[in-house]
Parts: sequence; C-alpha cells; structure tokens
Amino acid sequence: MDNDNPSADGPPSSVTPPGESFRPPRSRAGWWLGILVLMVAVVGGVFYWQQGTGASTGDTASAAMPPPEVTVANPIYREIVEWDEYTGQFAAVDSVEVRARVSGYIESIHFQDGQTINAGDLLFVIDPRPFQIELESAKAQRDQAIARLDVANRQLERTTKLRKDNIVAATELDERIGEAAEAKAAVAAAVAAVESAELNLEYTRITAPISGRIGQHLIGEGNLITGGMNGNTTMLASIVSLDPIYLNFDMSEAQFLAYQRAYEAGKMQSTRALSVPVFGHLFDEREWSLKGNLDFVDNQVDRSAGTVRGRAVFANPNAFVTAGQFGRIRIPGSEPYKAILIPDSAIVTDQSQKIVLTVDKDGKVVPKVIRPGPMYDELGLRIVREGLEPTDQIVINGLMRARPGAQVTAVSGKIEPVVASN
Repeated sequence: MDNDNPSADGPPSSVTPPGESFRPPRSRAGWWLGILVLMVAVVGGVFYWQQGTGASTGDTASAAMPPPEVTVANPIYREIVEWDEYTGQFAAVDSVEVRARVSGYIESIHFQDGQTINAGDLLFVIDPRPFQIELESAKAQRDQAIARLDVANRQLERTTKLRKDNIVAATELDERIGEAAEAKAAVAAAVAAVESAELNLEYTRITAPISGRIGQHLIGEGNLITGGMNGNTTMLASIVSLDPIYLNFDMSEAQFLAYQRAYEAGKMQSTRALSVPVFGHLFDEREWSLKGNLDFVDNQVDRSAGTVRGRAVFANPNAFVTAGQFGRIRIPGSEPYKAILIPDSAIVTDQSQKIVLTVDKDGKVVPKVIRPGPMYDELGLRIVREGLEPTDQIVINGLMRARPGAQVTAVSGKIEPVVASN
C-alpha cells in the first residue's frame, strides 16, 4: 500500500507539504476533545492560584488583627442600707363623727364645708329655748327642796331639845331625823337636775372636739335631729386631723419573719422600736419626700390574709397629704454595710446562673458566677451578695466581643448611677 496516497485509510501524514500551514484534523470529535482539555487546564490553574493567594491573605490578616476592645471598671463599693418598699394608705391620726348629745331643731350652722377648724370652734346651734325652760324649772325645784330641808332641820333642832327634857317621845325625834335626811337628799337630787339641765343647754352649742378639716354638713338648718347616748343619733359632719398623718401598710408573714430573724441575729434594729426611720411618697412622686418613724406593728398575723399590719407616722405641716390617699413607704431592711454594686447590663444569664465577665491582668476574659441581690434604687444598680471583689475589672461595655478565655484589649471606664427617666 502506498503511504503517500492521500485517499488511503489511516492517519494523515505528519509531514506538511512545503508552502502550506498546519491544519487540524478534520475529525469533529477530536476537535471538541481538544477544546475541553484546554478549558479544564485553564479552570484548574485559576482555582489553584486563588487558593494559594487566599490562604496567604487570610493568614496575614489574622496575624495582623488586634484583640477586640472592651470597657472595664471596678464595681462600686460603698456603705448602703437596703430598703423594703410597700404600698399603703394614709389615715388621719384622729377622726371624729360630729353628733348631737341632745335632740332638737338645728338653728344655725357656723362653718363652711371643707374648712380647716380648731378645737373649740362653734359648728352647730340647736334651738336652746326648750332647754332653757328645763333649766329654769330644775332651778325652781332645787329652791323648793332647799326650803324643805331648812324646815326639816329647824324641826329636828326643836325636837332634839324637847327630847332632852323628855317632853317628846323618842319616836318623834326619829321621825324628825328621817325627814331632815329625806329633805337633804331631795336637795341633792334637785341640784343634780339643775346641773343636767345646764349641761343639756350647753350641748345645744356643738363645738369641734379636735382641730382639723371638717367635711360637708349632712343636716341643714331647720331639721330635727336625734341626739343622746344611744346608737340612733344623727350624724351632722365629720372631722379629720391633718398633722401628723398615719400611713398604714401590710407586710407578708415571710417579710415580718425575716425582720425578726435579722433582729435576733443583731443585724438590724427591731421593727417595734419607735425610732426606726421610714420614708414615704405619693404615687406621682419619685423622691422620698416624706420622712417619719415606724409607729406601730400589730400584735398578731391576720389569719385570712397572712399579713401583719404596720403603721408609720409622718409630719404633714402644710396639710398636703389627705387621709385616704395611697402612697409608698420604705423601711430599712438592713443595718448599714459595705456592698458591691454593678449595673444590670453587666450581668449575663447562663441557664440558672448569673455571670459577670471580668478581665485579668493579662487581658484574658474570666467569667465569675455571682449571687445577685435586690436593686439599690438610689443608684439604680444591682447589689452583688457574693462572687465579686471590689478590685475585679468587670466588663461593662462590649460583652458581645468578650468570650471566656479569649484575649481582649481592656479600656478603663466608670460605672455611673442609673437615673430612672420620668
């Protein structure tokens, strides 16, 4: 077979005729195979270059990035007193229902509704004429009794002389003695009747028994009222004292028992001591504007509610606080002691534990489990019972950048009181 024959079967000759350029094989499958091999080679080279360049860049960036910054500060360490707060209701120290001691018609009213009055001020006048007549009658009966007593005494004196001379019998003397004694008793009864009539006449002028503010009059002029000492008397008005004023509140049995335990352990003053200072305010106030003393703690626990009634007394010189208003009271829950205080935002919750992140001297984040106490409202900070020391550097800002065991850059800060917004 002639190998130079172009029409012969088999691969073409590897020799290129002079004057002609190289031409690819005319087979279509071979042409596509060459293109595929070329693309794979290009993609593989690009991928290898990117991998090598990326690893090198990442290592360089990682090595150059400094530890994250966090703000740290020492806890506030100061002497405090823990306070317990309760809701209570103000009540007047003295409260009187004005009622008449005698029956009659209201003749005049001598006050304005809601007026501030003093003890002894005239409030109502009941028509006094019937009582004046009763007094005059009682005085006349008293004079009659005195006259009869005078006659009886003179008769007794004469009979006594005659008896000495045996002119009269002893029985007659005894009768005269009895008559004189009866006349004397009649005089005493008449004098008492006069005093009663004078008292009833005095009762027609109803005066204020205490100083304070009087309410509205419940009976107008010209109305018949019922007086006396029984329970069916007519109520005319009411008076409440203004200064000082009570604040009654209830504490739970558990809280009362905690006070008793603290007192037994010598950690605080007894709640029954009248010198325990307390503070109060109305519901539209934030400052504890009222200053007073614990005045009373009940002698038993309410069986139905499981609470103990307490009472504080506050000065109310300008009569701003009104009986019946509600307010807040706080009483000391501890004696003064040194406490560690931190913001609530620095505490991290891990399941049932409370944790604070600290930074040691080497810049390493060290978590510490703490036992938090109540809020200290004067600073708006949380009391820490145990788990922290005053010298600890706690993370107060940048908690998201701090990881236990990681290195951080500590920037000194300061814990500021948290002021509640209005």
